[in-house]
Amino acid sequence: MIERTKTRLIHGGHKGTEAEFGRCAERAGIPETTISFDGHVMERGVNVETLTEEVLQQGDVSMAIVFQRLGRRFNRGKGIRRVIQSIFHVVTRADEVYAVGWLQEDDTVKGGTGWGVELAKFFNRPVFVFDQGSDRWLTWDGHDWREHQPVIADATFAATGTRNLTDSGRQAIADLFERSLKAAGMPA
Repeated sequence: MIERTKTRLIHGGHKGTEAEFGRCAERAGIPETTISFDGHVMERGVNVETLTEEVLQQGDVSMAIVFQRLGRRFNRGKGIRRVIQSIFHVVTRADEVYAVGWLQEDDTVKGGTGWGVELAKFFNRPVFVFDQGSDRWLTWDGHDWREHQPVIADATFAATGTRNLTDSGRQAIADLFERSLKAAGMPA
């Protein structure tokens, strides 16, 4: 259950979903940590933890594995590799993961957000996705996606998602915080 003194949001500070989660956390009085690296452009950098090159490398994985898990290719540049590496640090530090994006026919989430979701599944973290295509929250049950209205339940939760946040995505994040605070008996 969410507790203002124990709960923490962790994210990468990107435009869209992550910045919106940060603003909602700030309004709710929930501290946040932004994971970054040299050269990383953020919209929201609060309590920034800049990963050293050595620490960033701990999240390194063959891009072939990323391509295989997501069924698509990304630009092979150093920038996307660093984002992939930093997503590892966001997901592995969290007890549960929230994402906003578009669920695709192959059950992966579109774009780099998909890698965060796949890592959450791999590390057996509860993962919740607001699918902007169907305007509903889903959770991975180990085999399939199923509809579910989540409530932030663990001490450290991660946010990842699209930079192209829709009005319904923004509202879904606000509603998630309101629902979670209400469930904890706290004013929103």
